[in-house]
Amino acid sequence: MRTIILFLLLATTIYAAKINDVANIVGVRQNHLIGYSLVVGLKKTGDGTTSKFTLQSIANMLKAMNIDMKPIDIKSKNVAAVVVTANLNPFSKQGDKFDITVSSIGDAKSLEGGTLLMTPLKGVDGRIYALAQGPISIGGRNTRGGGETHPTAGLIYEGGFVEREINIDLYNQKYVTLSLKESNLKNSVSIQKAINSFYNTQVAVAMDPRTIKLKKPENKSMIEFLAEVQDIDMDYNAKNKIIINERTGTVIAGVGINIKPIIMTHGDITIKIKEQDSIDAPEGSMNVDSDMAIGLNENELYTKKGTTTVANLVRSLQKLGATPKDIIAILEAMKSAGSISAELKII
Repeated sequence: MRTIILFLLLATTIYAAKINDVANIVGVRQNHLIGYSLVVGLKKTGDGTTSKFTLQSIANMLKAMNIDMKPIDIKSKNVAAVVVTANLNPFSKQGDKFDITVSSIGDAKSLEGGTLLMTPLKGVDGRIYALAQGPISIGGRNTRGGGETHPTAGLIYEGGFVEREINIDLYNQKYVTLSLKESNLKNSVSIQKAINSFYNTQVAVAMDPRTIKLKKPENKSMIEFLAEVQDIDMDYNAKNKIIINERTGTVIAGVGINIKPIIMTHGDITIKIKEQDSIDAPEGSMNVDSDMAIGLNENELYTKKGTTTVANLVRSLQKLGATPKDIIAILEAMKSAGSISAELKII
């Protein structure tokens, strides 16, 4: 499997952003829906006789159609029991369509070519909000790392239909709350200042690192007010992050994320990071760039003071022949030792 190591250049940790990009309106969100049903029309790839709940579901369905049959007498392999899941977008109206995901819960080999029977989709309160039905598409939707396909799950594009609306009354509200997508005191205050400066009055108050309470101006509707607020520019303080995908070996890191001096060993790799005013490496060392060199014994990294970053460390480790798993383990160890101060996120 080929591994791609990406580096994103972050020249500064502060940049301009729209409020809409960094904060959500509290109460305006997606709602999860779930249902249980049967997929029919499979070519002998459905559930076997060991999935007793499938046989019982078939018998119940036939009974509703005035066909009385015992589950034990059903031998079909063209049917599979499935769980249907979907996200209902805010402000969805009756009759709107949306995509749904269908996943096998029995021992079916594949849902390819199957058709989902009409399925009520319920919310967390147990009420039915939508119906789902239609032919299942396997396609590339179920392809994951390494090219492996999973034909026991698929999509039905626009297979869901809204039956019950979720009422969100913004128009008649005088107050509304914004919630930052990531908790940050500076960003919370920055939003407060940007909004109050835009309206030249006190309409926003930062309540905590994630919450900003807004009061609608008298001369605007709440919809007009929120439309303007979401488009206001603010100074956004971005946290330095290193994002690692353990499954694929992908590492995403900012070029400006510094590493403090450290000596560590991982397997047959010994890393000695020493900061100095200039690269004072032994003769014959291999230069990685103008700020870093690899020592003669191929385990020492020589750097200029203040230039040791995650980006050039990873580049050096690659030249030493380190595998993606080695690089991930080294970064995790450095984070634990306090040599890296940026947030390390494993996905």
